[in-house]
Amino acid sequence: MSKQFDVIVIGGGPGGYIAAIRAAQLGFNTACIDEWKNGKGGPAPGGTCTNVGCIPSKALLQSSEHFEHANKHFAEHGITASDVKMDVAKMLARKDGVVKQNNDGILYLFKKNKVSFFHGRGSFVKAAEGGYEIKVAGAAEETLVGKHIIVATGSNARQLPGVPFDEETVLSNDGALRVGAVPKKLALIGSGVIGLEMGSVWRRLGADVTILEGLPTFLGAVDEQIAKEAKKAFDKQGLKVELGVKVGEVAKTNAGVTIDYTDAKGEAKKLEADKLIVSIGRVPNTIGLNAEAVGLKLDDRGAIVVDDECKTSLPNVWAVGDVVRGPMLAHKAEEEGVAVAERIAGQHGHVNFNTIPWVIYTSPEIAWVGRTEQQLKADGVKYKAGTFPFLANGRARALGDTTGMVKFLADATTDEILGVHIVGPMASELISEAVVAMEFKASAEDIARICHAHPSLSEATKEAALAVDKRTLNF
Repeated sequence: MSKQFDVIVIGGGPGGYIAAIRAAQLGFNTACIDEWKNGKGGPAPGGTCTNVGCIPSKALLQSSEHFEHANKHFAEHGITASDVKMDVAKMLARKDGVVKQNNDGILYLFKKNKVSFFHGRGSFVKAAEGGYEIKVAGAAEETLVGKHIIVATGSNARQLPGVPFDEETVLSNDGALRVGAVPKKLALIGSGVIGLEMGSVWRRLGADVTILEGLPTFLGAVDEQIAKEAKKAFDKQGLKVELGVKVGEVAKTNAGVTIDYTDAKGEAKKLEADKLIVSIGRVPNTIGLNAEAVGLKLDDRGAIVVDDECKTSLPNVWAVGDVVRGPMLAHKAEEEGVAVAERIAGQHGHVNFNTIPWVIYTSPEIAWVGRTEQQLKADGVKYKAGTFPFLANGRARALGDTTGMVKFLADATTDEILGVHIVGPMASELISEAVVAMEFKASAEDIARICHAHPSLSEATKEAALAVDKRTLNF
């Protein structure tokens, strides 16, 4: 006999588990299905983000940053640290521990909010009386029926054509987080978030890292001035980034891997490496969902087609996160999950795509929200810009990390903030003030007039807002 639910969520990543919790809070009898397994075969909800993405990568970035500080920066603080070594196995074990804490935290939240959790792969069977029949293929097969279905099945790493991931030599984000020893030479294809973050981890630990990027510009989605500042910092660190390359044959060898490519000048080159990380984007994960059984419409990328409210082509079937249009960001998925649960309850859930922040957790960190200067120029928007360097910020000097700047872009007539772009220390935290300001339609003058604690990195935000009106106080 099938189990009946008001809401069934397929997928327990950021979009899915948050949608399930919010639906339960709103009084719906809710189930969440997720198939991710930990090393012991037990449930590991949290999706790519928790298991092989955001969370473990931040753990490795933190460990590798500590190592680099001990080796290169402690001395300037008067701290003598000799013979500093990295135990990679212990670093990976700590990362796994951080992941498990997050997995267990989600399972606890399900219990707290009375969400029924099913460990296995969820797929459509057919439309049924009272909604849709969903099969759970796991240790014990279950049949569920839900009035509303929320699909939150996430995304998978995109493979290079003809070069499948073996997670030993040719690595996706998953394998990149499980490298058991520091490679002498590491190659990456793609200089996006994953490429830069994983390249930074292994460079800090001693690997010779080369990143090959097909686009002629570095971080094309980032404000050009900020991207140039970041590139300068990465170059200084020894992270080699080659732009405008065309990758040819990739071949595994006894020693590792070779990559034939043509550089930006058209010169044929060969790169040899112990490991290759491929980070050329992600594709929506609809494999095994059995969408065709109920006529759920997919686009040519395999993404589920939705409208502005995340409604699919089927009544009472919704989809959120990486499996639909829009940026593949965990926090975007969470906001959509909450909004859909509230729409099911007859409320007016809302997601503002213009105020979704982006972050790259390298050192320096890169974060932004809103439009870039090049976008404003292309759209013919008249604007004012203001920048302030961390070099002139007292807290940054005390930290010993003065790389980068804060940049404000405001409407030339109304002074409304149109974009804020940061490269520098703790950019991931500083960007939140800009998100709040833009959500409330604040002007640059509003931020310039707000008292910021001294000494703090946030003063650079205030000063950049002052710079829009050409009246910085500390630069």
